[in-house]
Amino acid sequence: MGFNCGIVGLPNVGKSTLFNALTATQAAQAANYPFCTIEPNVGRVAVPDPRLENLARIGKSATIIPTQLEFVDIAGLVRGASKGEGLGNQFLANIRETDAVLYVLRCFEDTDITHVEGSIDPIRDADVVETELMLADLDSLEKRVVSQQKKAKGGDRDAKAELEVMEPALALLREGKPARMFQPTPEQKPIFKRLALLTGKPVLYVANVAESDAATGNAFSQRVLDRAKSEGAAAVIISAAIEAEVAQLSGDDQREYLESLGLKEPGLNKVIRAGYGLLDLITFFTVGPKEARAWTVRRNARAPESAGVIHTDFERGFIKAETIAYEDFIANGGEQGAKDAGKLRVEGKEYVVQDGDVMHFRFNV
Repeated sequence: MGFNCGIVGLPNVGKSTLFNALTATQAAQAANYPFCTIEPNVGRVAVPDPRLENLARIGKSATIIPTQLEFVDIAGLVRGASKGEGLGNQFLANIRETDAVLYVLRCFEDTDITHVEGSIDPIRDADVVETELMLADLDSLEKRVVSQQKKAKGGDRDAKAELEVMEPALALLREGKPARMFQPTPEQKPIFKRLALLTGKPVLYVANVAESDAATGNAFSQRVLDRAKSEGAAAVIISAAIEAEVAQLSGDDQREYLESLGLKEPGLNKVIRAGYGLLDLITFFTVGPKEARAWTVRRNARAPESAGVIHTDFERGFIKAETIAYEDFIANGGEQGAKDAGKLRVEGKEYVVQDGDVMHFRFNV
């Protein structure tokens, strides 16, 4: 199960710098981790998780394979993008299938970099971007809802179920509110997801600050944090300029550079973790002499579904899951020690996988 995030923002806010830093980071990791650049505007990065290194050390694994996130970059949006202004409109379709949307907001002053709106105001910028996404969603839904209304009048039960999701979402958009304010029932969630509404996705705000403000933030970024909090959204503060530098360094050089700026880790780590947490995903592990590997699954997923993330045959022929909590695996020096200590459990189909579980699946097909 992957995670992908569409990156949106106005021109000259640092969006491309951030994306380039992400892909440069992955390029630097390519010697150790599987990597592929799908398209020029799509990149994948490893999710930083120190637990994986610990498991590999104890398990004497030859290879470490982290779970990954995919980022999709689109051209800078401008006012009117939903109607075809600028280049943004042709790329909006690229992020309809993403799981979340990352809003990059400019929170730095620089007279050498002209702002398309003429001044620095991250909240206004967020509103411009969101308005264009809402207009695109409005246009999309208004076309589809007419067709479904006709089918529903003819007795089509699926169309009726879809309308119960489409109509309230459309009402929100007509009021100038994002579709994510609609709260679908558990039964309606698959329908809502299929609508692929741009404003129906979770949002991560990225406040892009100057190098001097990377450790503390500034008044602009505080406004972004306040907005995110009021919406129940996620937000991080980074300096894309610093990330571009960090992406070119490795090991001690990277640590020394970050320490000189008062930073404990690359800002991209915060973006990746926040993005990973945005969809309420968890990580489970498989550990052996060949490899230690992290896998992504939705929270509250049961054991067979988690097995299916590795291979569909594992889910289809699921029998049992041998499970060790991460802390027990570490504390007892690995699988055999955990087994001797009575910490290895054999779980069935109803087991809800927990974050950090070290698992081995038994299956038969």
